[in-house]
Amino acid sequence: MRYVTITTWEIADGSDYEIALRGIREKRLPALKGLGATRVTVVRTSPRTSAAITEWPDEATRDAAERAIEEVRRKVHSEDMSRMTGEMKGAVVAEI
Repeated sequence: MRYVTITTWEIADGSDYEIALRGIREKRLPALKGLGATRVTVVRTSPRTSAAITEWPDEATRDAAERAIEEVRRKVHSEDMSRMTGEMKGAVVAEI
């Protein structure tokens, strides 16, 4: 059963959103794909915040990538001047 994580992020006050997003596009999204994610979508939710929706083939694939995901998150914080503000995750139960 497919599995989804939704994380919310905020860039540091005074940081340029487009510069932060470039680093995420060039480094972080490919890293998640390399760990087995089938799709990663980033939605800008305000001038300083975003939500990342990551789709996985199943929960086991996501769980196997847990340590590497934590490393990616640390790099986002230190290199892209962003901080994670929340996370939700679970199995896909319906869609159209």
